[in-house]
Amino acid sequence: MRLLGKKALVTGAARGIGKGCALELARAGAEVVINDRDDNPAAQATLAELRALGQRAEFVPGDIFDRNSCEQVVREAIARLGRLDILVSNPAFSRRGEFLDYAPELFEQTLRGTLTAGFHMSQFVARHMVERGGGGKIVFISSLHARVPFANSVAYNAAKRGVIAMSETIAAELLPHRINVNAIEPGWIDTPGERATFGDDAVNAGGGALPWGRLGTIHDIGRAAVFLCSEDADYITGTSLLVDGGLWLKAAIPVASPPPAKPESGRIG
Repeated sequence: MRLLGKKALVTGAARGIGKGCALELARAGAEVVINDRDDNPAAQATLAELRALGQRAEFVPGDIFDRNSCEQVVREAIARLGRLDILVSNPAFSRRGEFLDYAPELFEQTLRGTLTAGFHMSQFVARHMVERGGGGKIVFISSLHARVPFANSVAYNAAKRGVIAMSETIAAELLPHRINVNAIEPGWIDTPGERATFGDDAVNAGGGALPWGRLGTIHDIGRAAVFLCSEDADYITGTSLLVDGGLWLKAAIPVASPPPAKPESGRIG
């Protein structure tokens, strides 16, 4: 129960990575407000799972792609829990397409939904943390897309790399307030969104081709968030934690390793 008594807000938490973060924060003892665009069956199911863990959980709907809505969500979350110690910022919008034909409107929408939304939410929460004093923890969900330029993802790659730069800058500015600001870079995670994009067959088969032999789970990301939000990570700020089961290293794994070279005899040095 490393987060016992802590108060957390997790955005985009009805399903997928946001849900995994909310569940693991609650499992570690935190009281959690989850946010999603509107009240829906997935949000209510997640809320029921959180409460089944024995922790207080609340749901606050709101479109975090809109700045005014972000302010309302933060205000309501504070009203429900009394304060906020933790923010897990998990907004995302992604549509794949070839660069030469990619619609500029879609590019801007992806930046607003994946990067700008995180700025709005974190600014309101950080202002609250600074005003009340006592530090805090902000965790942004970025992606392996921040460092690997996957094809057909020009807008999402740019947005997720922007999340890293933004989190580092915010971390630098909030140092005097003892607010830890970090990011998580998930690899290929088994989420409803991935299954909708690639199909169940591709997702089920894809894990075996990964270095760790499986896809990541939402709980893998949630446990990383718990670590970064705990006192165990008190001395960590302005960094990004890659949680990808070695996918980033895949290109470094040789197909076949040559035998080790034998040392030449009769030579010194």
